[in-house]
Amino acid sequence: MERKILEFTNLLRKAGVRVSVAEGIDAFNALDELSLDERDVFKDALRTTMVKRSDDIPTYDRLFDLFWSGFHDALREQMEQALGGMGADFDLEDLLENLRQALENMDVDLSDFAQAMLSVDINQLEQLIREAGEGAGVANIQNMLQIGFFSRRIMEQLDFEGAGGQLRELMDQLRASGMSEEELGELGQLMGAIQDAVRRSVRRFTELELDQRNHDYLERFRRESLQEKSFYNLTEEDVRKMRELVNRLAQKLKSIVSMRRKRQRRGKFDLKHTMRRNMAHGGIPFELVFRQKRKEKPKLIVLCDISSSVSNVSRFFMQFAYSLQDTFTKIRSYVFVAELGEVTQLFRDNDIYEALDQALDGGDVINPYTRSNFGMAFHIFWRDFLSTVDSRTTVVVIGDARNNYNDAKAWCVREIQKKARNLIWINPESPGAWGFGDSVMDKYLPYCDVAEECRNLKQLSRLVDHLIIR
Repeated sequence: MERKILEFTNLLRKAGVRVSVAEGIDAFNALDELSLDERDVFKDALRTTMVKRSDDIPTYDRLFDLFWSGFHDALREQMEQALGGMGADFDLEDLLENLRQALENMDVDLSDFAQAMLSVDINQLEQLIREAGEGAGVANIQNMLQIGFFSRRIMEQLDFEGAGGQLRELMDQLRASGMSEEELGELGQLMGAIQDAVRRSVRRFTELELDQRNHDYLERFRRESLQEKSFYNLTEEDVRKMRELVNRLAQKLKSIVSMRRKRQRRGKFDLKHTMRRNMAHGGIPFELVFRQKRKEKPKLIVLCDISSSVSNVSRFFMQFAYSLQDTFTKIRSYVFVAELGEVTQLFRDNDIYEALDQALDGGDVINPYTRSNFGMAFHIFWRDFLSTVDSRTTVVVIGDARNNYNDAKAWCVREIQKKARNLIWINPESPGAWGFGDSVMDKYLPYCDVAEECRNLKQLSRLVDHLIIR
């Protein structure tokens, strides 16, 4: 039982439920005070000792049912269906008793698996299938495409074909010993039904193992698919789900940046000064000297095109930026279509999602329903806000550079880039479309330190990672 508790504990940890060693010991102590026959009490006792957060309770309940009784219940159901298909006149107990008496006078050598099928012993079958699963390495299953592969390996570990051959030989011996054809027919029908039930049960066992060890497989698959889905094809439901995804990615990036900055604060090993300081020790480097270079947090200015074609890119980048705002000294945000307006205060005064909705709807800041004019927006920024840019400022422009054949005023971008630490352009269009039609991206490219396509969340998170490391 201790081994089963340890396996279950490891399963919970793999699923993201934090179970400490002390809590595992508490679970062992709880077993001394309760009966395993009381399933609900046993389940509640383990949950009390292992689960700390209410958010983890659904995961615990699901994994408990899968681990402690999922396969047993599935196997029993398959066997009941197999026996239920034998007909109303079928008497299993009478058939097994006649078989037992016949076998007493015969020299029969059957494997444990063949004997378990012959006696319809559900508990023994469960144990043998679990042992075969362990031998087949089913614990390594990772996705649905491997279910067939591991099911076949379990059947090979059970020697399913060999056991079937033994049962056929037994039927021949029983016929030779005088068992009636009626009973032989019933026995053959029973063995066929049991073998079919075992096949289905082995596959179900494999599916449950996948569900246990990768219970969030479909959820992870959905998240990964959503990260690669084009911003142009997002539904309202996708946008809602992506908010949570952006927060997770932002927290991950924040942790990475924190670790990198700790290493930077320590500095690089300075051999020259280390040797000089340790002259009193005969040159043995008891005291290490590191050359430290202070690195100040950068400032960030975000210029977001909020026209309908790029609104989702703008939304998720700004959410990223404000989730990471303690990485920067100051963040200032501007939105534009043709006119340009500042929304920094809007974000200070409101919840991030409410602020995003107000900023991207435009309403009180600029007219969001006009035709795009990047030249006008950049000129307004150059005229009114260029003083906010200095050598510590990273300027990020989000837009497709579709200018409706207006003057690009690329010189404004040049002047911004001259004052800034660097200028990064995020464009949701493919580079093959830059400079064609009404796109003026080719005119802005010479003044961009980084200009990259960004059509989905995966590309956006990579760009943000690049941004906060620079």
